[in-house]
This record gives sequence, C-alpha cells and structure tokens, in this order.
Amino acid sequence: MRTPPTVMPALVTPFTRRGDLDGDAHVSNVAELERRGLTGFVLAGSTGQGPYLEPDERRRLVEGARRAAPAAYLLCGVAAESLRGALAQIDEAAGAGADASLVLTPTTLVRGRHRLVRRFFADVADRSPLPVFLYSVPGVTGYELPVDVVADLAAHDTVVGMKDSGGHPVRARSIVASAPEGFLLYGGASRAVALTRAAGARGAITASANYAAALVGKVVGARSMSAATEPQDRLTRLVTVVERHGLPGTSAAADLTGLDVGTPRRPLRPVTASVRRDIASALDAAGIPVR
Repeated sequence: MRTPPTVMPALVTPFTRRGDLDGDAHVSNVAELERRGLTGFVLAGSTGQGPYLEPDERRRLVEGARRAAPAAYLLCGVAAESLRGALAQIDEAAGAGADASLVLTPTTLVRGRHRLVRRFFADVADRSPLPVFLYSVPGVTGYELPVDVVADLAAHDTVVGMKDSGGHPVRARSIVASAPEGFLLYGGASRAVALTRAAGARGAITASANYAAALVGKVVGARSMSAATEPQDRLTRLVTVVERHGLPGTSAAADLTGLDVGTPRRPLRPVTASVRRDIASALDAAGIPVR
C-alpha cells in the first residue's frame, strides 16, 4: 500500500446550480491545491457531500483528481447504509484509480448496535479491493465508533487506518495504543489537530485544508506542542467562524481563497452575503489571502 501524506483536505465537491457534478471545476480545484503543496486528497467525504453523491459520480471524482494530480494519494469516501451499497461504491472508486477507501459508519438502522457495525466493517474489509480506512464522524452521524471495535477491526489486514473526527485526544491516544503498529490514525477535527497529533495520530484530514492547508500543515509539522500552539490557535479561531455555518461555510471559505466550489447540492444552501463577509474577515485575520 502507498503511504498517504500527513495532511489531506476533505475536498469540497463542486456542483452547478442545477445540481449536476461540475467535473471541470473539480479538476481545477485539485490542480490548484496541488500547486499549494498538497499531495493527497479525500474525495466524496462528508465535506465532499458524499452521502448526496449518485452512482458513477465517485468514478468521475477519482478520475478527475487522477488527471489533475497523477501522483497524488486519493482516498475515496464511502457512505452507504448496506454492505452491498458500500462494496458498489468501493468498486467504483477502485476502478477509477483510488488508492484506498474511507468508509463511513452506517447508522440508519444500526446506530448504537456495535456488534452489527463491527460486522459491517469486517464484511467490507473481507471483500474490498482497496485498503480500508474507518471513518467515525459523530457530529454528522450521531454515532461514534467505540475504541474496542476500532481495535478489533484494526487487526484485519485490509483495515489500514482511520479518520476520527470526534476531536478527543484521549480517545486518539487509546486508539493508537490499542491498534497494531503501523495503523494510520488521522484526526478530523481542526480544533484538535495539535492535541491529536501529540496523542500519536499520523496527521490530519480536515475540511479546513481546503482553505487553510498551509496553516494545518504548520500544526501537523510542528516538532513540539509549544511550536504548534500559535498556528493551532489561529486555526481554531478561523474554523470557529467558518464551521459555525456547516459545510456551506467551508465552501464559502474555499471559494474566497480561490477554489471553484459552485453551489451545494440541496438541501444545503450557500451562505448569505453577510456570513461570507464574516468568513472573509476571519481568513484575513488568520493571514490567509482572500481572492
């Protein structure tokens, strides 16, 4: 398996006003972020509106990213409530050239039923043609994958890592301690990048890397907690403003810094002009140029 970089953006997915996937904008965004120094991308994750994607759109996202950045590490999100659906999405990503899959916890009928969730991931791993990263994002799903379930799944040869977006550094330390050596934990909460990194995480996969990649990189690359404090504080202040408005806030920040984000797929809606000004001010305060 190729080793992923320490910082990857949970990439926004651009749509037209009619709600169609804008492939040209997506290719342009990947190329722009590669120019900014990023060498890996998470496609079709929560920030990429993965639960709203339709059949064949993952293929288009992966193929477009591969054209724009041939050497990049591509981790494709999987958001399915059934084993059959998850495997179909993974096959789509694998056929297009993805390096690995990031599989979201199923919740609709199994929320809190840890045995069934564990079995879902084990069945996915048994059949997946790609390496599997677990994905726990309780702020979106209302369900946090238990540490003991993570430890059990991490023993599977195909399960190579995890994105944990809960933002709890003690939990991160427990995951690192209980997983086999080489298990790749990524923090997904921008406010906790420094603490999660100090707890043993390999790096960060964040929405903020769409618009503040250099700042996220400074936090991840800091050699001590004291060195990470100032960039983490700036990042925290910035995301407090941006993430108050959910995914549309992230899209607005990305747009203000030069990406072509289009229009969120409904039911999501763009932020208001007033909110956009607030986000622009927060970017400026963080030292990030607004275009």
